[in-house]
Amino acid sequence: MFQPKRFFFLFLLGTLVVVGCWLEPQQPASTESASSAAGGRDYLMCFWNAENLFDDKNDGRTGQGDKEYDVWLAQRPEVLQQKLGKLSEALLKMNNGKGPDIIALAEVESVRAAELLTGALNAQIPDRAWDYKHILMKEVNIGRHIAPVIITRLPVVQDRTRNYGNRFRIIEGHINVNNRELVVLAAHWTSRLKPENEKGRCEYADKIYGACNAMYKSNPNVDFIVCGDFNDTPQDKSVAQHLHGSGDFAAVKSGAELKLLNLMADKDPLVFGTHNHASKWTIFDQVLVSPGMLDQVGWECDYASIQTVNTLYKPGDKNKRPWRFGGQKDSGPRGYSDHFPVTVRLTVH
Repeated sequence: MFQPKRFFFLFLLGTLVVVGCWLEPQQPASTESASSAAGGRDYLMCFWNAENLFDDKNDGRTGQGDKEYDVWLAQRPEVLQQKLGKLSEALLKMNNGKGPDIIALAEVESVRAAELLTGALNAQIPDRAWDYKHILMKEVNIGRHIAPVIITRLPVVQDRTRNYGNRFRIIEGHINVNNRELVVLAAHWTSRLKPENEKGRCEYADKIYGACNAMYKSNPNVDFIVCGDFNDTPQDKSVAQHLHGSGDFAAVKSGAELKLLNLMADKDPLVFGTHNHASKWTIFDQVLVSPGMLDQVGWECDYASIQTVNTLYKPGDKNKRPWRFGGQKDSGPRGYSDHFPVTVRLTVH
């Protein structure tokens, strides 16, 4: 028997299903879509001092430090492949086997060296959608031919890549996902080999803060990350005063003046230490973010996710120090680097 009420209910239900499907949000199709390449809108960033990553060409470097690695890795392809293999192995253990979506490295000789590592990574990635597509780098010569580089699978604004002159090992790269821009500044500050080098580290901090402050004044909501091997701790003058790095979340969010949230500011070196010298742990490798990275607009940083990947130590080392790859004169099994990597989770809204 025909039942008008039941018929009307079924008709109404069917209509709602059709309309609901029609209104369902659709992901825009894009050959450069980051969401399919990196597991949705959640991304992993890593900074790592790669410890003398040189390429396969002998460029006739004569400077102290450069000469050894330039000749050695160019003339011993099996050693270079071992170096690339160790770095790739460690990186591809991160992010559920995909590797970090954004990799910032220090101590890279050339674009060619970055290309070799990118090729080694892509050769081991099981899904071509996860391939690393972009290398952001400007080679510099500041005593040593070791520069920072950004390698990423995410879309970039290539022509906005810049360095800060030949006096500074700093690279600025621009990543753009779904029209949300992230500025990444990666750097390797002056070493601690000489006491007078402290001035140089303060100059690095001033240079970076000046660039960040200019971006902030133009757009207080700008999303940027500063990362690097600073050769200073979060408490040192260069980082705390000149770079305006702080662990005070409220002070960073206040906006009275630009302060950067240092994700390592309150961390215990025994747990988060990235470098070990003379049995002393220090946090030299750090990540700082702009106030704009602390809201749910554009890019957001999960500041609680900061992690030192401190598993890359030599078996049997009771101090669990970074297992360095070493140089030509070192013997025995080789490790990864004399620094541990640091990672942090990012989200695009």
